[in-house]
Amino acid sequence: MTYQECLDYLYQQLPMFHRIGNAAFKKSLDNIIALCDALGQPQQQFKTVHVAGTNGKGSSSHMLAAVLQQAGYKTGLYTSPHLKSFTERVRVNGLELPQDYLVDFVEQHKPLFESIKPSFFEMTVALAFQYFAYEGVDVAVIEVGLGGRLDSTNIIIPEISLITNIGLDHQALLGDTIPAIAAEKAGIIKPGVPAVISTWQEETAEVFRAKAAEVGAPLYYATDQFRVEPVAADLEFQILQVYRHEALYLQDLELDLTGIYQQYNLPGVLQTMAILQEQRGFSIPEQALRSGLAQTKSLTSLKGRWQVLQQQPLIICDTGHNEDGMRQVIAQLAALQSKHVHFVFGAVNDKDVSTILKLLPKDYTYYFCQATIPRALPVTDLKAKAEAAGLTGTAYATVPAAVAAARTNAAPDEVIFIGGSTFVVAEIEEL
Repeated sequence: MTYQECLDYLYQQLPMFHRIGNAAFKKSLDNIIALCDALGQPQQQFKTVHVAGTNGKGSSSHMLAAVLQQAGYKTGLYTSPHLKSFTERVRVNGLELPQDYLVDFVEQHKPLFESIKPSFFEMTVALAFQYFAYEGVDVAVIEVGLGGRLDSTNIIIPEISLITNIGLDHQALLGDTIPAIAAEKAGIIKPGVPAVISTWQEETAEVFRAKAAEVGAPLYYATDQFRVEPVAADLEFQILQVYRHEALYLQDLELDLTGIYQQYNLPGVLQTMAILQEQRGFSIPEQALRSGLAQTKSLTSLKGRWQVLQQQPLIICDTGHNEDGMRQVIAQLAALQSKHVHFVFGAVNDKDVSTILKLLPKDYTYYFCQATIPRALPVTDLKAKAEAAGLTGTAYATVPAAVAAARTNAAPDEVIFIGGSTFVVAEIEEL
């Protein structure tokens, strides 16, 4: 097999959530258990940190991996979905999975796949566990794909579990209320394993308390210990003051992730690091913490989180795609105080886009588009829904066509924003 033939096999043979949506989600851990049994339980050969949540789990996972790497640990990082290349999903010390490892893994285990019939995600999780064991990582940061309780990653017994902000997303699979979704995320809380909740939310507090009590897991709310105050920010960095128990803990902490929403993710990351060091035997010097957080993008190749692609006009993309994520995006666009915003927007067809459209400012110029995946909401439907919400714009058949039109129309002192869906960001040519 060539690498491309291997990918074609995976995409054609294994149901893939990011292409077809809910039909690819397996509401059982049977397949991943069978795969890992056949592989010799690779997930038991290294330590793990498990990260779930609606918004912030990807950024938090990358920050954790960057800090652990700077602390001298050989660090695996598993995230999903990928933006440009499948191999982005599996990294060791920031380096992507080698293409030939994927080809060898698939060729060797094709009979196993044809017997078990896993989803694309189940196969990928098993691959990641096997690769991390092969590489002899000290610790791997494992991001949940969807939910938590029935997610394929949920066969690990981690050193610590981190749950970030809970919001409405994937309601058809996870439940249509915040407490119902929180209950699915709480499924990663394991007996005796410390669980960190990034932010206290009234609607979720009882769900997490009850689950932690049920399994005997120590429960920590990061915001009970850590408070973050912004000091300064530009397009490349933000500077924060961090207080722990109201005493200055980290003065002028530098983050290279510039989204204002990182202020909500940071307490969970810091609480997780504190517990790893104070309770789980990890050594994480302050310099490693500072260095990792200042270089998360370069150390882990994180893309698509309030990422600046160009100046004059300023072009920014962000993968925020649900109601909470879009509120943060709009707030940060407003903070730029630009003369005008050109918004390239696309969505998927299995989510209620109407709530997001109601949030979008009516004075922006919109460029509606359709990503090249089966799940994409047809651009004609998107434009009709947007117009019903009072938005004005033009429909384009592809993401590059919409971006090109925005470039043509935007003045040097205006802003182009590209987002609405991870899959729209994935098709930006600059990425």
